[in-house]
Amino acid sequence: MTIAIGDKLPTATFKEKTADGPVEITTEQLFKGKRVVLFAVPGAFTPTCSLNHLPGYLENRDTILSRGVDDIAVVAVNDWHVMGAWAQSSGGMGKIHFLADWDAGFTKALGLDTDLSAGGLGVRSRRYSMLVEDGVVKSLNIEESPGQATVSGAATMLGQL
Repeated sequence: MTIAIGDKLPTATFKEKTADGPVEITTEQLFKGKRVVLFAVPGAFTPTCSLNHLPGYLENRDTILSRGVDDIAVVAVNDWHVMGAWAQSSGGMGKIHFLADWDAGFTKALGLDTDLSAGGLGVRSRRYSMLVEDGVVKSLNIEESPGQATVSGAATMLGQL
């Protein structure tokens, strides 16, 4: 079953690369008592993710935060090394959280996993964005095609804040 507006996020632990090395961050640490924009991509460094989806959130970071959002995070089914390299190369390190859902546990618990094996990617996340308040989904935007980043893009999220 796919997560829906009004649902509480499942418990999960991610890995994130920081200046001090990898750290574990739980859903409770990230979302408890906070208003957070979370978006997901099928894979770090993939064309739509790197050229269309992530840049909108980085460019609009300050505007998003000025609208009462405490944090912004991107999650992908990649390991923390890849997510850290993506954070570094995109200029996003320290601006938003780059969360590694290395085993797709969180993604599967949301019901937002997809099998992209035909394209050589294996099990990945569907592309989506959501506004989460104190661990509860307040808005949810799921792309129908992994090659699109409009429904789940920063402009849509800004319109919902």
